Amino acid sequence: MRFNTGLLHDGVNRKEYHGATLPPICQSSAFDQESAEGLEKIFEGTAPGYCYTRVGNPTITAFENRITRLEGGVGSIACASGMAAIFNAIMGIVQSGDEIISCAGLYGGTIDLFHDLEAFGIKSTFIEPNNTGAIEAAFTERTRLVFAETISNPGLVVTDVEVLSEIAHKHDVPLILDNTTATAYLFKGLEHGADVVVNSSSKYINGSSNSISGILTLGGKFKWDIEKYPALAEYKKFGPFAYIARLRNSLFRDMGACLSPQNAFLNLLGLETLGLRMERQCSNALDLARFLQKEFPDLVVNYPGLNSSTSHEIAKKQFGEKYGAIVTVRTGSKISAYSLINSLTIPYKLSNVGDTKTLVIHPASTISLHSTDKEREDAGVYDDLVRISVGIEDVEDLKEDFANAVKLISNS
Repeated sequence: MRFNTGLLHDGVNRKEYHGATLPPICQSSAFDQESAEGLEKIFEGTAPGYCYTRVGNPTITAFENRITRLEGGVGSIACASGMAAIFNAIMGIVQSGDEIISCAGLYGGTIDLFHDLEAFGIKSTFIEPNNTGAIEAAFTERTRLVFAETISNPGLVVTDVEVLSEIAHKHDVPLILDNTTATAYLFKGLEHGADVVVNSSSKYINGSSNSISGILTLGGKFKWDIEKYPALAEYKKFGPFAYIARLRNSLFRDMGACLSPQNAFLNLLGLETLGLRMERQCSNALDLARFLQKEFPDLVVNYPGLNSSTSHEIAKKQFGEKYGAIVTVRTGSKISAYSLINSLTIPYKLSNVGDTKTLVIHPASTISLHSTDKEREDAGVYDDLVRISVGIEDVEDLKEDFANAVKLISNS
């Protein structure tokens, strides 16, 4: 099926849900079995079934299956948040003494998580995205994975995923890709060399800012060296599912950061319109970015779809004619950045992206607040930067609102 048809129909057995157009919410924490022997087999993992929603739930499974088909993977695990998905994706394969190579300029919360891992003896080295020489030089005998964002948030640097995956695989380590800001609408990372794709499904997948959630999807092609990844040793018998089996039977199960059935249902509902929303949001973002760049030359406008973007050529190669739905502007000072945000009447002032509504935020004082000066610089976060998550409004209304706000701060 093509993209939008697949979002509505792919992987769904209509008879399984009595003809319901969406899988129902199975709001139950535990599930009765016919016998003690049957329950034992489910706990052992030797028989299919549901025992406890922390481990699995029919509504959550339906969401996981839909994302697996969408991303072209072999399996997915839905978590309570995007950060929980990243944590599981990484901690499922590393141990104390291991090292991570990450592209610099990540979302501030991810940088904070990587620093948290230092307490467990896991070191992260941050390298400028697409600097192949520096990335190559960063590998050591303890490097266990490479991590990157498809489109960095909020710097909007586009990673050349195929090149990065070639480097990672040359050193026999997997590439874990955070695809939240691109989504499978723009880019299917597993088809371009990524081994695990992570999405904060609270964002574009959900689309309405009503559910916190995250999901990781395994490509199933990476050949795991058990000596290098001993945590997978007892799951090697599962072949391409070894990574998922390890999480299902230990870390994910034991950590307890599971998605709720209600939120899984809301994600399934939002997922159906992902293609339509992204088409409009990407179009609006390009239109708004061009407008701001042309009409207000004192603003520094950044968007991968603009020829002036340092990521334009990579974005065009990877995405075609769609470039995402986030625009940033630099206004000249923190005061003017705040004034711009406060003068807008349509956008919401909140820390999320991917909503149907346009959202604005000052990253330096919010999502990158705990980053060092160097980390903020690497992420393209400056005191005068405003991030705009463009929604599906009529773009002429957005242009008028931004024009009025810019004129107000210019006059003041």
